[in-house]
Amino acid sequence: MAEAYIVEAVRTPVGRRGGGLAGAHPADLGAHVLRALVARCGVDPAAVEDVVFGCLDTVGPQAGDIARTSWLAAGLPEEVPGVTVDRQCGSSQQAVHFAAQAVLSGTQDLVVAGGVQNMTQIPIAFASRQAAEPLGLSQGPFAGSEGWRSRYGDRPVDQFHGAELIAATWGITRRAQEEFALRSHQRAVRALDEGRFARETVAYGKVTADEGPRRDTSPEKMAALKPVVEGGTITAACSSQISDGAAAMLLASERAVRDHGLTPRARVHHLCVRGEDPVRMLSAPIPATAHALRKTGMTLDDIDLVEVNEAFAPVVLAWLAETGADPDKVNVNGGAIALGHPLGATGVKLMTTLLHELERTGGRFGLQTMCEGGGQANVTIIERL
Repeated sequence: MAEAYIVEAVRTPVGRRGGGLAGAHPADLGAHVLRALVARCGVDPAAVEDVVFGCLDTVGPQAGDIARTSWLAAGLPEEVPGVTVDRQCGSSQQAVHFAAQAVLSGTQDLVVAGGVQNMTQIPIAFASRQAAEPLGLSQGPFAGSEGWRSRYGDRPVDQFHGAELIAATWGITRRAQEEFALRSHQRAVRALDEGRFARETVAYGKVTADEGPRRDTSPEKMAALKPVVEGGTITAACSSQISDGAAAMLLASERAVRDHGLTPRARVHHLCVRGEDPVRMLSAPIPATAHALRKTGMTLDDIDLVEVNEAFAPVVLAWLAETGADPDKVNVNGGAIALGHPLGATGVKLMTTLLHELERTGGRFGLQTMCEGGGQANVTIIERL
């Protein structure tokens, strides 16, 4: 049976909005992790057969196939192509899936998967709104579609609305969300202080560590914030941080491992993607996880560590409630509420952390899932070797 091995995985520190990475060209952020990846692997970069990057809002400096631009900006061989993927927040996790599928199919042997996003420079949803204004098309991707309206009506399709729907459906209070958010910051600060991210991050200029975790946050500070939606429960404290960053990993076939003298660190055990209600939008990790476990014959007891992207606190709290997973296995080093969510880069960023934490703790299996626009969720299970 063919295998897809993870040979190396690296990421930049995640910069907060307006922080140390704010002025970096997105292609230079991508180039930075690509150079580090090639250097750490010691592989001939000309042997790479494709570069698959996740990125959203591909306008301005993120336009023009940033996977290709990043590779060239890194000074790497021109004969290596690149392609940019948009599965919303799961874009670079999908990049891993496409890279692994290419390797598993036998059509390619060495593929880079990664992602990049500079949200300081290009705000979230810019491509679907502000960038479309000169064309008179600034109402977003759904307005005006007869097919969409006949199926979903005029209900708001918005991440905050989706998060509020999850909180209401699962009875998740604001206090529970704030307790979860506080724990995310505490875990992230502990991870930083213990150097848990040191091996996986490559400093970018003066930015040597993740900028998001707040040491001084408190229940009182969180309680003082106003909800994003009037009458709702979601505040900025319970939401992922707007961030900048990049990440990349190398996937290889058995033949490539042998021919290039590589040392695999993990194998892709399972990958899938599922969808559900696009209006509630953010709850798809629940059925996607159930699907992955059915397909593999595994249970969550077989999984040592889990990463569920903290787009909003209710996303993870609902997932925990439905799956019955052990909270002590989930986002053990904090999540996007504390560490940030650089959209197109987050999937590989999380998998990089998952791989390194499995190695640190001696765990065998790690599961990653994240909610995505359109009511979708990827699930990847990796096995440490």
